[in-house]
Amino acid sequence: MNSFVLADPDKCIGCHTCEAACVVAHSGNDLFEQEESEIAFYPRLTVIETDEVTAPVQCRHCEDAPCANVCPNGSITNKNNSIFINQDTCIGCKTCMLACPYGAISMVTAYQDGQKQRQSGLRTNAEGAWSRKERIVANKCDLCDESGNGPECVRVCPTDALRFIVPGQIDESIARKRTASAQLLQQFGSLSGY
Repeated sequence: MNSFVLADPDKCIGCHTCEAACVVAHSGNDLFEQEESEIAFYPRLTVIETDEVTAPVQCRHCEDAPCANVCPNGSITNKNNSIFINQDTCIGCKTCMLACPYGAISMVTAYQDGQKQRQSGLRTNAEGAWSRKERIVANKCDLCDESGNGPECVRVCPTDALRFIVPGQIDESIARKRTASAQLLQQFGSLSGY
């Protein structure tokens, strides 16, 4: 079973701290020493705000992940109990983004060593002069796998609206609910005389 982050919309205040923490956790360089124009602000979750609810939307690391099932070159795999996108092999086809039922995948400019990656063949005339087109790749929550400390968004949330759920916790929760249900059924049975 895969791990995932669970958001409690009753606790979320829409402060976007989780988004900022995500960007900092995934910036290869010292984010606070860069010029504003150099910062690649691509959080792997998005805080959604409506009149009724505020909560971050992020990858649910589906067991039968639609994004992985449609990826034409196998760039989306299961790694360490999560769904992982290998951005080095991603071709930017957007199929995974369209298949995701949660809208948790976005397309972003690829960076390597703090520099925008450019495609080797495709050119664009976007700014009035022909140049190599930026390489675009799929981007989504990876549970901060490379940090070894778990999701940074969970750690920094000021209202504890985010929880990191690991497979064992799911089994424990199900067992507790079944025990409680059995106890209620026993009480109901003894009250009704059956």
